[in-house]
Amino acid sequence: MRFNRMLLSATLVIVALVVQVTVLARLQLPGAVPDLLMLTVLGLALVYGHVGGALVGFGAGLLADLAPPADHAAGRYALVLCVIGYLAGLAKPDKGQIRSATGPMVVVVASAIGSTLLYAGVGALVGDTAARHVGLGSLLFTAALYDLLLAPFVVPGIMALARRADNDPLAETTSAKASNVSSGWLSSSGGTGLRLGGQRGGLRTKAAGGLRMKAVKNRVARAGRIKGVKRL
Repeated sequence: MRFNRMLLSATLVIVALVVQVTVLARLQLPGAVPDLLMLTVLGLALVYGHVGGALVGFGAGLLADLAPPADHAAGRYALVLCVIGYLAGLAKPDKGQIRSATGPMVVVVASAIGSTLLYAGVGALVGDTAARHVGLGSLLFTAALYDLLLAPFVVPGIMALARRADNDPLAETTSAKASNVSSGWLSSSGGTGLRLGGQRGGLRTKAAGGLRMKAVKNRVARAGRIKGVKRL
């Protein structure tokens, strides 16, 4: 990933995590908690693709695993968001343009349900049975509902920021100027060298030709003198 992508992703993930821990987690809503962090990963994955989505999801999930008041094994949510980011990146629209809001909304609902199921499944493997006491059905319904209601206010803005950082005109102009300067410098230096070489070669050829003409004239003059002497 490029530097501007990493900087933007880290900033958005940290802000989303702070808001989720300090605000959304304290709303005491029935069922699941609105997953702002997952929506951030989805917005970035829909712009960066499956590889970028997997990397962002893993980093975001790892931060969520280590941030207090985390009460689960480290790496659990990192695995969930890594898979979700990879799968969401596969749904990246062509040329980064979304023609309809139906596609992203389907991705949000599928990601909310899939992340809840995957999180509960990994928890069952490590002995965490909290999902059974709360009720998996209510968790799935509330997670999809909350994330779907929150997505229109989060995902489009994150996608717009990601596209703007990806298509930074200042960076493109600077790189274009640098390439033009370097190519121009190389072409000018190469052209100068060829011209100088051609001029030097021409001067040498002219000098050699002049010496040869002088030598021929001297020989002719000597031959004429010798013939004149013989005649006398």
